[in-house]
Amino acid sequence: MDIVCLDLEGVLVPEIWIAFANETGIEALKRTTRDEPDYDKLMRYRLDILKEHHLGLKQIQETIAKIDPLPGAKEFLDELRTLTQVVILSDTFTEFAKPLMAKLGWPALFCNSLEVAPDGEITGYRMRIPESKLTTVRALQSAGFETIAAGDSFNDLGMIKAGKAGFLFRSTEQIKKENPEILAYEEYGEFLEAIKRVLT
Repeated sequence: MDIVCLDLEGVLVPEIWIAFANETGIEALKRTTRDEPDYDKLMRYRLDILKEHHLGLKQIQETIAKIDPLPGAKEFLDELRTLTQVVILSDTFTEFAKPLMAKLGWPALFCNSLEVAPDGEITGYRMRIPESKLTTVRALQSAGFETIAAGDSFNDLGMIKAGKAGFLFRSTEQIKKENPEILAYEEYGEFLEAIKRVLT
């Protein structure tokens, strides 16, 4: 039995931190997992910036409420879910994701959680498990699934390479150049057709 594992940000919805950077004018918050392979280092960097500017969960959630899925993403996901099981594996946080999941029709999502002080300051975060995307894919495989994975960032490469098939979607030129063996797509139509070929 097949299951498709998709990254969230950059694949189905815009990057939350980039949207927040645009909202606040803080250019430094535009750094994402496309730029920094070390997720712990990236999150410590982000939390330091939030503290410096006295920004908390409420301000980020206000930005997220204005974010819509990428054009064509919900239609792509709806059709894909008629063909096979789909789970979204993301390094985002439950405190960020709920309004986005509503707009995508409530697909299954495995992500992480934030540590938030009573005043709304984000003081830390809890990863669900180490290397959560790759570890989850391996757990699904141990449960009898053949995995097909796709994402756009450094932290997606493990799950992409571990399964029956894997794809890059709207990734960076650097990541595509460093991983020429992974098929890369830019449009949902051609991406869906590639997945269908693996499923048949």
